[in-house]
Amino acid sequence: MTIRLLIADDQALVRGALAALLDLEPDLEVVAEVGRGDEVLEAVRTAKPDVALLDVEMPGLDGIEAAAALRAVPGVRVLMVTTFGRPGYLRRAMEAGAAGFVVKDTPAAQLADAVRRVHQGLRVVDPSLAAETLVAGTSPLTARESDVLRAARAGGTVADVARELHLSEGTVRNHLSAAIGKTGARTRAEAARIALDNGWL
Repeated sequence: MTIRLLIADDQALVRGALAALLDLEPDLEVVAEVGRGDEVLEAVRTAKPDVALLDVEMPGLDGIEAAAALRAVPGVRVLMVTTFGRPGYLRRAMEAGAAGFVVKDTPAAQLADAVRRVHQGLRVVDPSLAAETLVAGTSPLTARESDVLRAARAGGTVADVARELHLSEGTVRNHLSAAIGKTGARTRAEAARIALDNGWL
């Protein structure tokens, strides 16, 4: 039986390399490739893959958001394949419904095996990342603090962030202050970097 695959990665070279490697396996067939997260759901509905391999950082929707959207589609399982092996990403991906999480430098044979195991209904997680995630714990940020930090990453003023999120400037300042305190940062830019490095954003 052939396992049908979708690959979603915004880097065409990486996407092509993954497809070429996996197509070499006699029981695997790449039936769709997309370069944006917001193209995943439609491609899955059209191509009907058994397993979707999603990068985390993509335009449109990130891979974690795309994984959450795929919960509405029966019969497809998600394997995150990413450069960014951040503990927070692993936790968020699993909460979004992903069945596996591996990094892109995983050897081809191990990646193919991960695809097969996810297809069988098993969970597959990079062991060193799993250990890091246990040590790191959950994000200390609330959902709203994360939203405010994400918006602040673009470098806009408090007024800009308030406008974008439909909040008062005072509320934005309070959330930024809380996020700075929780991350142990000195500035909002540093707080955003720490949160991003931990995969909390």
